Amino acid sequence: MTMTDDNTDAGRASGIQVIARAASILRCLKTDGKPPSLAQIAAQVDLPRSTVQRIVNALIDEDFVVPASADGGYRLGPSLQALAQAGRVDVATTARSHVVALSQATGETVDLSMMRGNQVLFIDQITGTHRLRTVSAVGEIFPLTNTANGKACLSMLDPETALALIEHEVANLGETAPRSVADIVADVEAARRTGISHNHGEHTPGICAVGTGFRDAAGNIYAISVPVPSPRFPLVMDLIIEKMVEARRAIVRALGTEDREVA
Repeated sequence: MTMTDDNTDAGRASGIQVIARAASILRCLKTDGKPPSLAQIAAQVDLPRSTVQRIVNALIDEDFVVPASADGGYRLGPSLQALAQAGRVDVATTARSHVVALSQATGETVDLSMMRGNQVLFIDQITGTHRLRTVSAVGEIFPLTNTANGKACLSMLDPETALALIEHEVANLGETAPRSVADIVADVEAARRTGISHNHGEHTPGICAVGTGFRDAAGNIYAISVPVPSPRFPLVMDLIIEKMVEARRAIVRALGTEDREVA
Protein backbone atom coordinates (compact mmCIF):
# COMPACT_ATOMS: atom_id res chain seq x y z
CA MET A 1 0.00 0.00 0.00
CA THR A 2 1.33 3.42 -0.96
CA MET A 3 0.95 6.32 1.46
CA THR A 4 0.43 9.85 0.11
CA ASP A 5 1.12 13.12 1.87
CA ASP A 6 -1.78 15.55 1.36
CA ASN A 7 0.28 18.28 3.01
CA THR A 8 2.44 18.64 -0.09
CA ASP A 9 1.86 21.57 -2.41
CA ALA A 10 0.39 19.18 -4.97
CA GLY A 11 -1.98 17.70 -2.41
CA ARG A 12 -3.20 21.10 -1.26
CA ALA A 13 -3.69 22.25 -4.84
CA SER A 14 -5.69 19.12 -5.63
CA GLY A 15 -7.91 19.66 -2.60
CA ILE A 16 -8.55 23.27 -3.54
CA GLN A 17 -9.43 22.21 -7.08
CA VAL A 18 -11.99 19.70 -5.82
CA ILE A 19 -13.61 22.34 -3.61
CA ALA A 20 -13.75 24.79 -6.51
CA ARG A 21 -15.32 22.18 -8.76
CA ALA A 22 -17.88 21.24 -6.11
CA ALA A 23 -18.77 24.92 -5.66
CA SER A 24 -19.28 25.29 -9.42
CA ILE A 25 -21.58 22.29 -9.46
CA LEU A 26 -23.61 23.63 -6.52
CA ARG A 27 -24.04 26.96 -8.31
CA CYS A 28 -25.46 25.10 -11.30
CA LEU A 29 -28.17 23.72 -9.06
CA LYS A 30 -29.22 27.18 -7.90
CA THR A 31 -32.04 27.41 -10.40
CA ASP A 32 -35.81 27.85 -10.38
CA GLY A 33 -36.14 25.80 -13.55
CA LYS A 34 -36.01 22.07 -14.21
CA PRO A 35 -33.30 20.36 -12.12
CA PRO A 36 -30.28 19.76 -14.40
CA SER A 37 -29.02 16.30 -15.34
CA LEU A 38 -25.43 15.13 -14.99
CA ALA A 39 -24.82 15.84 -18.66
CA GLN A 40 -26.20 19.36 -18.33
CA ILE A 41 -24.12 20.03 -15.23
CA ALA A 42 -20.99 18.72 -16.95
CA ALA A 43 -21.61 21.01 -19.91
CA GLN A 44 -22.12 24.06 -17.70
CA VAL A 45 -18.99 23.52 -15.58
CA ASP A 46 -16.91 22.24 -18.52
CA LEU A 47 -15.84 19.02 -16.80
CA PRO A 48 -15.99 15.35 -17.86
CA ARG A 49 -19.22 13.67 -16.89
CA SER A 50 -17.31 11.05 -14.90
CA THR A 51 -15.69 13.77 -12.79
CA VAL A 52 -19.04 15.44 -12.19
CA GLN A 53 -20.53 12.07 -11.24
CA ARG A 54 -17.87 11.49 -8.55
CA ILE A 55 -18.31 14.95 -7.06
CA VAL A 56 -22.11 14.76 -7.14
CA ASN A 57 -22.03 11.37 -5.41
CA ALA A 58 -19.82 12.82 -2.66
CA LEU A 59 -22.20 15.77 -2.26
CA ILE A 60 -25.16 13.37 -2.07
CA ASP A 61 -23.41 11.46 0.75
CA GLU A 62 -23.29 14.73 2.72
CA ASP A 63 -26.90 15.71 1.85
CA PHE A 64 -25.62 18.79 0.01
CA VAL A 65 -27.28 17.46 -3.16
CA VAL A 66 -30.29 15.18 -3.61
CA PRO A 67 -31.79 13.50 -6.69
CA ALA A 68 -34.72 15.57 -7.89
CA SER A 69 -36.78 12.66 -9.20
CA ALA A 70 -36.60 9.17 -10.64
CA ASP A 71 -36.37 10.76 -14.09
CA GLY A 72 -32.99 12.28 -13.28
CA GLY A 73 -31.78 15.70 -12.33
CA TYR A 74 -30.41 17.03 -9.08
CA ARG A 75 -31.22 19.83 -6.67
CA LEU A 76 -29.68 21.39 -3.58
CA GLY A 77 -30.05 19.25 -0.48
CA PRO A 78 -31.23 19.92 3.09
CA SER A 79 -27.75 20.15 4.63
CA LEU A 80 -26.79 22.99 2.31
CA GLN A 81 -30.07 24.76 2.97
CA ALA A 82 -29.50 24.43 6.73
CA LEU A 83 -26.04 25.97 6.39
CA ALA A 84 -27.46 28.82 4.33
CA GLN A 85 -30.13 29.48 6.96
CA ALA A 86 -27.53 29.47 9.74
CA GLY A 87 -25.41 31.99 7.87
CA ARG A 88 -28.27 34.27 6.86
CA VAL A 89 -27.86 37.88 7.92
CA ASP A 90 -30.89 39.76 9.23
CA VAL A 91 -30.75 42.76 6.92
CA ALA A 92 -33.29 44.77 8.90
CA THR A 93 -31.25 44.36 12.09
CA THR A 94 -27.97 45.13 10.33
CA ALA A 95 -29.42 48.21 8.62
CA ARG A 96 -31.32 49.51 11.64
CA SER A 97 -28.68 51.81 13.14
CA HIS A 98 -27.92 53.32 9.74
CA VAL A 99 -31.59 53.88 8.98
CA VAL A 100 -31.99 55.56 12.38
CA ALA A 101 -28.96 57.76 11.70
CA LEU A 102 -30.40 58.78 8.33
CA SER A 103 -33.69 59.76 9.94
CA GLN A 104 -31.93 61.72 12.67
CA ALA A 105 -29.73 63.54 10.15
CA THR A 106 -32.70 64.63 8.02
CA GLY A 107 -35.63 64.69 10.44
CA GLU A 108 -37.58 62.69 7.86
CA THR A 109 -39.27 59.30 7.87
CA VAL A 110 -37.01 56.56 6.47
CA ASP A 111 -38.33 53.27 5.09
CA LEU A 112 -36.49 50.00 4.54
CA SER A 113 -38.16 47.66 2.08
CA MET A 114 -37.48 44.38 0.30
CA MET A 115 -38.40 43.32 -3.21
CA ARG A 116 -40.80 40.37 -3.13
CA GLY A 117 -41.68 39.11 -6.59
CA ASN A 118 -43.31 42.01 -8.41
CA GLN A 119 -43.94 44.12 -5.30
CA VAL A 120 -42.07 45.92 -2.52
CA LEU A 121 -42.58 44.94 1.12
CA PHE A 122 -41.90 47.42 3.95
CA ILE A 123 -39.79 45.68 6.62
CA ASP A 124 -38.77 48.62 8.83
CA GLN A 125 -39.52 52.29 9.32
CA ILE A 126 -38.19 55.16 11.41
CA THR A 127 -40.75 57.94 11.76
CA GLY A 128 -39.54 61.49 11.16
CA THR A 129 -39.63 64.28 13.72
CA HIS A 130 -41.35 66.98 11.65
CA ARG A 131 -44.94 67.81 12.58
CA LEU A 132 -45.90 67.32 8.92
CA ARG A 133 -44.49 63.92 7.99
CA THR A 134 -45.30 60.81 6.02
CA VAL A 135 -45.94 57.43 7.61
CA SER A 136 -46.53 53.96 6.13
CA ALA A 137 -46.82 50.65 7.94
CA VAL A 138 -44.32 47.81 8.27
CA GLY A 139 -45.77 44.93 6.27
CA GLU A 140 -47.42 47.24 3.75
CA ILE A 141 -47.01 46.38 0.05
CA PHE A 142 -46.12 49.01 -2.56
CA PRO A 143 -45.97 48.72 -6.36
CA LEU A 144 -42.71 48.89 -8.29
CA THR A 145 -43.32 51.44 -11.00
CA ASN A 146 -44.63 54.53 -9.21
CA THR A 147 -42.66 54.50 -5.94
CA ALA A 148 -39.09 55.52 -5.16
CA ASN A 149 -38.32 52.23 -3.40
CA GLY A 150 -39.90 50.25 -6.25
CA LYS A 151 -37.84 52.04 -8.90
CA ALA A 152 -34.72 51.60 -6.75
CA CYS A 153 -35.36 47.84 -6.70
CA LEU A 154 -35.99 47.76 -10.45
CA SER A 155 -32.67 49.56 -11.01
CA MET A 156 -30.85 46.65 -9.36
CA LEU A 157 -32.14 44.25 -12.03
CA ASP A 158 -30.84 43.78 -15.54
CA PRO A 159 -32.73 45.97 -18.06
CA GLU A 160 -34.63 43.08 -19.67
CA THR A 161 -35.98 41.75 -16.37
CA ALA A 162 -36.88 45.24 -15.20
CA LEU A 163 -38.70 45.97 -18.46
CA ALA A 164 -40.79 42.80 -18.16
CA LEU A 165 -41.88 43.74 -14.62
CA ILE A 166 -42.68 47.31 -15.68
CA GLU A 167 -44.76 46.18 -18.65
CA HIS A 168 -46.63 43.66 -16.48
CA GLU A 169 -47.50 46.20 -13.80
CA VAL A 170 -48.51 48.93 -16.25
CA ALA A 171 -50.72 46.45 -18.14
CA ASN A 172 -52.43 45.45 -14.88
CA LEU A 173 -53.04 49.09 -13.94
CA GLY A 174 -54.57 49.77 -17.33
CA GLU A 175 -55.98 53.28 -17.67
CA THR A 176 -55.13 54.07 -14.05
CA ALA A 177 -51.39 53.77 -14.75
CA PRO A 178 -50.02 57.26 -14.02
CA ARG A 179 -47.18 57.05 -16.56
CA SER A 180 -46.13 55.18 -19.67
CA VAL A 181 -43.73 52.24 -19.85
CA ALA A 182 -41.20 54.43 -21.68
CA ASP A 183 -41.28 57.09 -18.95
CA ILE A 184 -40.84 54.53 -16.19
CA VAL A 185 -37.99 52.82 -18.04
CA ALA A 186 -36.27 56.21 -18.31
CA ASP A 187 -36.67 56.70 -14.54
CA VAL A 188 -35.21 53.28 -13.81
CA GLU A 189 -32.30 53.81 -16.20
CA ALA A 190 -31.53 57.10 -14.46
CA ALA A 191 -31.65 55.35 -11.08
CA ARG A 192 -29.36 52.61 -12.38
CA ARG A 193 -26.91 55.24 -13.60
CA THR A 194 -26.97 57.53 -10.54
CA GLY A 195 -27.93 55.14 -7.75
CA ILE A 196 -30.89 57.37 -6.82
CA SER A 197 -34.57 56.91 -7.71
CA HIS A 198 -37.30 59.54 -7.55
CA ASN A 199 -41.05 59.68 -7.04
CA HIS A 200 -42.75 63.02 -7.60
CA GLY A 201 -46.23 62.38 -6.29
CA GLU A 202 -46.93 59.47 -8.64
CA HIS A 203 -48.01 57.05 -5.91
CA THR A 204 -49.59 59.44 -3.43
CA PRO A 205 -50.40 63.03 -4.42
CA GLY A 206 -48.62 65.49 -2.14
CA ILE A 207 -45.76 63.12 -1.29
CA CYS A 208 -42.38 62.95 -3.04
CA ALA A 209 -39.58 60.51 -2.27
CA VAL A 210 -36.07 59.45 -3.13
CA GLY A 211 -34.67 55.94 -2.83
CA THR A 212 -31.62 53.78 -3.39
CA GLY A 213 -31.22 50.01 -3.75
CA PHE A 214 -28.75 47.36 -2.58
CA ARG A 215 -28.38 43.60 -2.36
CA ASP A 216 -27.59 41.25 0.50
CA ALA A 217 -25.12 38.38 0.24
CA ALA A 218 -27.87 36.08 -1.05
CA GLY A 219 -28.72 38.48 -3.88
CA ASN A 220 -32.03 39.68 -2.40
CA ILE A 221 -32.86 43.27 -3.34
CA TYR A 222 -33.62 45.95 -0.76
CA ALA A 223 -34.27 49.69 -0.87
CA ILE A 224 -33.96 52.64 1.45
CA SER A 225 -36.45 55.41 0.73
CA VAL A 226 -37.24 58.77 2.28
CA PRO A 227 -40.76 60.14 1.63
CA VAL A 228 -41.33 63.85 2.17
CA PRO A 229 -44.38 66.13 1.88
CA SER A 230 -44.15 67.82 -1.53
CA PRO A 231 -43.90 71.44 -0.28
CA ARG A 232 -40.76 70.62 1.77
CA PHE A 233 -39.15 68.26 -0.73
CA PRO A 234 -37.21 70.76 -2.92
CA LEU A 235 -35.69 72.32 0.19
CA VAL A 236 -34.32 69.09 1.65
CA MET A 237 -33.79 66.78 -1.34
CA ASP A 238 -30.04 67.39 -1.73
CA LEU A 239 -29.36 66.79 1.97
CA ILE A 240 -31.48 63.63 1.97
CA ILE A 241 -29.66 62.21 -1.05
CA GLU A 242 -26.26 62.96 0.50
CA LYS A 243 -27.13 61.27 3.78
CA MET A 244 -28.96 58.38 2.09
CA VAL A 245 -25.90 57.56 -0.04
CA GLU A 246 -23.80 57.51 3.15
CA ALA A 247 -26.32 55.18 4.81
CA ARG A 248 -26.33 52.83 1.83
CA ARG A 249 -22.54 52.63 1.80
CA ALA A 250 -22.51 51.84 5.50
CA ILE A 251 -25.14 49.13 5.11
CA VAL A 252 -23.48 47.30 2.21
CA ARG A 253 -20.17 47.53 4.08
CA ALA A 254 -21.81 45.93 7.12
CA LEU A 255 -23.36 43.23 4.92
CA GLY A 256 -20.04 42.55 3.21
CA THR A 257 -21.55 43.07 -0.24
CA GLU A 258 -19.53 46.08 -1.40
CA ASP A 259 -17.88 44.14 -4.23
CA ARG A 260 -21.11 42.43 -5.31
CA GLU A 261 -23.20 45.46 -6.13
CA VAL A 262 -24.44 45.64 -9.70
CA ALA A 263 -24.68 49.06 -11.30
